[in-house]
Amino acid sequence: MTIRLLIVDDDPLVRAGLTFMLGGAEDIEIVGEAADGHGVGQLALELRPDVVLMDIRMPRVDGLTATETLRARPDAPEVIVLTTFHADEQVLRALRAGAAGFVLKDTPPAEIVAAVRRVALGDPVLSPAVMRQLMTQVSGGAAAPGDRAARARERVALLADREREVAVAVGRGHSNAEISARLHLSVPTVKTHVSRVLAKLGLNNRVQIALLVHDAGLLDGPDGDVG
Repeated sequence: MTIRLLIVDDDPLVRAGLTFMLGGAEDIEIVGEAADGHGVGQLALELRPDVVLMDIRMPRVDGLTATETLRARPDAPEVIVLTTFHADEQVLRALRAGAAGFVLKDTPPAEIVAAVRRVALGDPVLSPAVMRQLMTQVSGGAAAPGDRAARARERVALLADREREVAVAVGRGHSNAEISARLHLSVPTVKTHVSRVLAKLGLNNRVQIALLVHDAGLLDGPDGDVG
């Protein structure tokens, strides 16, 4: 399939570089560009991109606000956050809003192309190792504010026991294969549980599962304890 891509960045040189880099891929079509988050919602309606590559820090309307607006729609395109920081509060907020992951601006071209392809297929672009780093560096093990923690616990309570175990394992950054070994399940069964967790909780991807179980305080135990 051809992946329709919208590039949003306030630096014209960055946009030109990304267009040159990504436009060379046979399966990626650059359908539009924008200099900030203002009007991105309307552009997305008109151009129907599959993926939006979104800078966070931009004038007028930043990428964070634009991501939250886009991902609130039922037919939302996938969003990859483009940033100069490995992990900060703005990246975390974008991931909570439903961004499928983030790439650094100095990421090698081939990896950015691969990230766009993965997101177009519905896979987040945070590896288990990066997810663990994000949960450690950004969340820092600190408890979520009381109201958010309470809401998270209420949502997690909707899960069956095995689904909860799988959700906690996802939150700890384990891959499907690792969860399979830890919980003595087949990989297809793990995938089924992950899909059920996403559907029950109204989430978009594994990153949001990780953030939710963190907010619910389910990652406080030792790494081997997923129950």
